[in-house]
Amino acid sequence: MDAYVLIQTEVGAAADVSAEIGAFEGVLSAEAITGPYDVIAHVRAENVDALGKLVVSRIQLVAGVTRTLTCPIVRL
Repeated sequence: MDAYVLIQTEVGAAADVSAEIGAFEGVLSAEAITGPYDVIAHVRAENVDALGKLVVSRIQLVAGVTRTLTCPIVRL
């Protein structure tokens, strides 16, 4: 399953956060963006449990990350 993870960071941390998250297994891309979120990551996981572990156990623990919003992709 694929999802987009919207990430808020501390001021000035977006570039470092996107670079670190972009190197994680399961992360297809991670880009610094503007707006209410600072980084968007396109991620892929085997199932919803693996997706949750990637977000909670990896992405949320990156220094500078303050909040995440996970948006699973729905294929109709």
